[in-house]
Amino acid sequence: MKHLTIDINADVGEGLGNESELLPFVSSCNIACGGHAGGETTMRQVVALAQKYGVKVGAHPSFPDKVNFGRVAVDMSSVALFTSVKEQIDTLLTVLDAMHEPLHHIKPHGALYNLAAIDDKTAHVIIEVMKSIALPVKLYVPYQSVIANLAAKNNIPVLYEVFADRNYNEDLTLVSRASEGAIIHEQEAVFKHVYGMVCDHKVTTLNRKERPIKADTVCIHGDNPEALTLAKYLRTQLERCGIEIH
Repeated sequence: MKHLTIDINADVGEGLGNESELLPFVSSCNIACGGHAGGETTMRQVVALAQKYGVKVGAHPSFPDKVNFGRVAVDMSSVALFTSVKEQIDTLLTVLDAMHEPLHHIKPHGALYNLAAIDDKTAHVIIEVMKSIALPVKLYVPYQSVIANLAAKNNIPVLYEVFADRNYNEDLTLVSRASEGAIIHEQEAVFKHVYGMVCDHKVTTLNRKERPIKADTVCIHGDNPEALTLAKYLRTQLERCGIEIH
């Protein structure tokens, strides 16, 4: 069997304060940059923990909307969105520079992530931000999404992201959190879901259809109350199957 490796990432710096427990079980993290949560203090705290546990650091910019935790699309111009996302990332870059830690990747948060996956205008803004940074930084994107295709056209390196605790629609978008069955709660179900995507390159959708998918990194939502339990279990089970976490 081919040797398999996978990255496990988590969204952090979002106010839960569970990073010291969660980070030992992941290999990369996405730090809130002030758009939906967090600020310079939390960024410094999480970067220090990431350094302690050897976890790669990514920026987690959002629509500027702390009231709705970045989970509602904000109607704003491309220029305003570019400025906001760039400022959020620049704030984290300032922290990283002071702490001598490189920026590994960028992963949009919440509604911004979901909209960029299907909307050309939003995806273009994210790609322009990536081009403006001029660093060898990767972009975490959903497989076969609008932003993934646009990144390929612009020579932006991507890692295809899948979600451990979320169900999928047939078009590979995530089932809305407002819908029944959006979240996968059972540990064994989470593992089977992830194993299928990582090893078989297939995902079983909410309506029981199989779709091809690629997985380079697996997300565990840091704001999920079960995040720590899921991260421990998932990492242990994947490693038992001979899959290296990196």
